[in-house]
Amino acid sequence: MCGIIGITGRLGDNIVSKVITGLEKLEYRGYDSAGIAVIANGQIERLRAVGKLQNLKNKLEDTPISGNVGIGHTRWATHGKPTEHNAHPIISETVAVVHNGIIENFRELKFDLQKEGFVFETETDTEVLAHLLQREINKGYQPSEAFKNILGLINGSYAIASIFSSLPNTIIAVKHKSPLVVGFGENICVGSDINSISAVCREVVYLEDGEYVEISANEALFFDKTFRQIFPVKQKIPLDFVNSGKGKYMNYMLKEIVEQPSTIRKTLLHNKINGEIFNGISRILILACGTSYHAGMIAKYWFEKFLKIPTDIEIASEYRYRFPIIGENILAIAITQSGETIDTLEAVEYVRKNSNSRVMAIANVKNSAISRISDFIFYTEAGAEIGVASTKAFSAQLTILANLAFYNNEFLMQEFQNLPTLCEEILGLQDKIENLAKKICSADSAIYLGRGSLYPIALEGALKLKEISYIHAEGFAAGEMKHGPIALVDDDIPVICLCPHNELFEKTSSNIQMALARGKNIIIFTDPSGDKLLSPEATKIILPQIFDEFVPILYVIPLQLLAYHTALLRGMDVDKPRNLAKSVTVE
Repeated sequence: MCGIIGITGRLGDNIVSKVITGLEKLEYRGYDSAGIAVIANGQIERLRAVGKLQNLKNKLEDTPISGNVGIGHTRWATHGKPTEHNAHPIISETVAVVHNGIIENFRELKFDLQKEGFVFETETDTEVLAHLLQREINKGYQPSEAFKNILGLINGSYAIASIFSSLPNTIIAVKHKSPLVVGFGENICVGSDINSISAVCREVVYLEDGEYVEISANEALFFDKTFRQIFPVKQKIPLDFVNSGKGKYMNYMLKEIVEQPSTIRKTLLHNKINGEIFNGISRILILACGTSYHAGMIAKYWFEKFLKIPTDIEIASEYRYRFPIIGENILAIAITQSGETIDTLEAVEYVRKNSNSRVMAIANVKNSAISRISDFIFYTEAGAEIGVASTKAFSAQLTILANLAFYNNEFLMQEFQNLPTLCEEILGLQDKIENLAKKICSADSAIYLGRGSLYPIALEGALKLKEISYIHAEGFAAGEMKHGPIALVDDDIPVICLCPHNELFEKTSSNIQMALARGKNIIIFTDPSGDKLLSPEATKIILPQIFDEFVPILYVIPLQLLAYHTALLRGMDVDKPRNLAKSVTVE
């Protein structure tokens, strides 16, 4: 959540436009408000605006500011409503701060600061950082000393970047549990991810927890958590991960849906499985959140059927709070698109501290936090996924998980090569799916049904619909409909059924008949064989015939398109749905 950027330039430079460019690439992390602060003539100048970044850009046209050093922020609100006075940067006299994360003990710190006479103007937890730094400056400490002094006082997760009017050419930044990188190139920068700094940087240093950095136009000084200077190695920014824009598409979400066939091909090509990973493993534990959790649910079906290894799937945000018994000879698999999902990272840390389990990670971002705490890492080859609702990253996760499950099945691995072509066929059904969206775009709620490995796809389809169209939707195991959800079915509620002609076809078609007996807005995704046997009363979308093992990857694409076109018909911003952020770095 939240995106931060800081850029240093030489005297006389104006880095405002570069900060705004960085914020444009960070807006997927939050867009409740945005702000920028620079140092000009020894003073901090700041401009902030509520809502999307365009509002700040409009303000800058009317009230331009300039400076050779600046910090910027795009916000996903945690503490305090998304108002201008709560927008970052936060200022305390001679200090300006931007922050991603949560200061968990801010209430106690705020109480102490108020007793000392500091006046709080915002509802944010971040304001304690600005006042703490200012208190140290008032005591006579230099900015770097002030920064070091406050780190022992704050608890929580944070990536912080700050500027000081008394140190006009420098940005000081620190990381703990929230991502932060330092970039080198045309300028020296700090940012929440490599994409944010890629316009001006070609090399990067990934900060570890507790490390902090002082950057100026000419150098970056790195220090570890004991404040000892360190000299980390710079790495090239992978150009295939740099956001190249929307191209010919009207939004990122459609671009990323269409990129799924090539993403699957690349992910298969770059991830070869060595079966020794599973040697001595008695159980698999999958840890994930959101869309990644749905991928893990499908993997459970595959792993138990093909690897014959008992598999558990856990919601990472809940896992460590119930004091789970981990056991021996466990392979823990963490799935996270960003590689920085705080709930998943904390769950992995719990496993590390309480067992000798091996940890495998599946992530889309190279050198992300999860890769540094795992024994094995597999990268989805999705490139930059900018749309907040995950599409191609999900398909790539399923590709790796299927690759793991089928690695010793020569027939399935051969058939796997045909999957991208079938996905391309589904993309050719866009007009039909757009017409289908007209049947559900005015609904208040929707039901998704699936059996077996398509139950998680029902959950994912429902999640996509509510994420971007704001229609309440729920996914159910089709056999569970008669145990309660059928009470919701009437002529108005869409019931979206996933029913390929497989070993569960007769069971699922019976569940569909129950829905047809009570409602008339029944939509079925099936294949040519299923089409011949299913009721003509329902609306049907015919998908290619495919081996059952690959059905989840194939069937999620039309559900993504259905959610996409429904959201467009409702006039929604599919790339930046309200209240959401792409990378969840706070609990």
